[in-house]
Formats: sequence, structure tokens, C-alpha cells
Amino acid sequence: MASLVTHLCATLFLLPVGLRRHYSSSSLYLKSPSLFRSKTWYLSDPKWKNLDLYILTVALPIASFSLIFLFFSITTGHTTYRFSFLHQSLLLFLYWVLAILFALRDSIDPVVIFDNFLFVFGGILFFVEYYFIGEGTSGLVGEVVYGLCGDLSLVCGFCCLYLAIRPGAFFAEFCLCCGLVLKGTWFLQAGLCLYTDFFGFKGCHKIEVLPESGNVELKCDLEEDGLRGVALVNLLFVGHAIVVFLVSVGFFGLLSRNTNLRHGEASGPLLAGLDSEIALMRALPEFEVE
Repeated sequence: MASLVTHLCATLFLLPVGLRRHYSSSSLYLKSPSLFRSKTWYLSDPKWKNLDLYILTVALPIASFSLIFLFFSITTGHTTYRFSFLHQSLLLFLYWVLAILFALRDSIDPVVIFDNFLFVFGGILFFVEYYFIGEGTSGLVGEVVYGLCGDLSLVCGFCCLYLAIRPGAFFAEFCLCCGLVLKGTWFLQAGLCLYTDFFGFKGCHKIEVLPESGNVELKCDLEEDGLRGVALVNLLFVGHAIVVFLVSVGFFGLLSRNTNLRHGEASGPLLAGLDSEIALMRALPEFEVE
């Protein structure tokens, strides 16, 4: 990752996808838990409701070509740092291919493109992301920040592979949604910690990677300062994880409550009519006896 802008873009990609997926999957599960089957992308009708998917199909190739341009424009600096742009560009291109397959999922024969294959493909991409993430960065704090991002990629990858085998496993779907949302919030936190002065680490300072490039890395003078920064990063991550989990559970509870209320409103008058009929049937024998 190069700057705050790239982290913000990653957040804008991941956070809406995770939230929308959580809403769609939870709504589908609450309607019929026994018949729930996870989908790689929850398409909606009319098609304008899938605007986020169409935006991804346009934005991802633009971001990929932008990173390729940076790769060719940078002629100085460490080779690993330079090639990190090429690897990130390749990863974004593969995600774009996956988004195209999502968009074509309903218009092509399901035998050709089926959800199990797409889940496996998505899981492989998460594993590739784990391998590439944080490439070209240095410093103890930066390595920990991107290491946590990589761990989230592993969680999402394993969830995708499990859903490819057991598409009815809602807990894996829930973990995947939480992982995507947490990745979105954590990328923003990483950008604020590493590339701005909003979160300062005592004894650590930012060094510009290339002159006038705006890309900086966090360096700590003493080992104690680095360890203190690592502890703060871990604390922030735990806070993010707790908030995302509580919000996800609370959102699921609200959806469940609304679903129960709708069912209650639908069955309330019927139950009232049934009770009145039972009362009349009980009163008829008494009337005949009299």
C-alpha cells in the first residue's frame, strides 16, 4: 500500500460490499433458515439496485491500470517496493475478473459458472492477497498493521472455501461478512496510523519513501518505541473487531425482530378470527341445551 488514498479506496470498496452482503444474506436466512444457500453475490431486481457491482466493474480496472502506471513511472527506490505496485495491479485485475463473473452469473448457463467455482476462485484470490499484502513496507509497526490485514484475508479465504463445500453454513457467511467489513475499517485505520499525523506513535516518525511522492513509511528510533506502537496497533485492532462484531450481531437482531413483526402482523388477524370461531363453536352446544 502506498498512501492514505489507496487505503481510503480499499475501504470504499470493502465496506459497502461487506455491509450489503450481510444485509442480503441475513434477510435470506431469516426468511427460511433450513433452505438458506449462500451466494457469491446477492443480485437484486431491478438491476439498478446492483449499482455497487457495476461500479466495481468500472473502478477496479482503473485502479489496476493506475498501479501499472506507477510501476513504470518509478525508476528509483527499492526493487521490492516498485514491484509491489505490479503485484497489487495484478490482484486488482483478478478481482475485476471475479466481479465480471458475478455480473454475468444470471445471464449465463449456471452449469458454466456456478457458485462453488466462484467461491473457490474468490478464496484463492484472498490467499494471493495474503501473500502480496504489505509487500514493500518496512518497520515493525507497519509489518504488524499489514500482518493483521493479511490475517483477515486468510479468514475470508477459508470462509469462501468452506462455503464452496457447505453453501448452507450461515456461520461461515456471517464470518465472511464480518471479515469484509473489518478489512474495510482496518484499512482506513492503517492509513490513518501510517500515513497521517492523526494517530501519533511516540518515538516514531514518518520517512518519505521517494522524494516528493507523498508515500511515507513509519520508522521507530528505539525498539521500545516500536513495541509500544505494536501494542497500540493490536489494541486498536481488537477494538475494531469488537465494534464490528457487536454491530453485525445487533444488525442481525434488528432484521430478525422486523421479520418476526411482519410475520406477527400477517398472522395476528388470522389467529384472532380463528379464536372467535372456536369461541362460537364452544357456545353453540350450550345454546342447544337451553
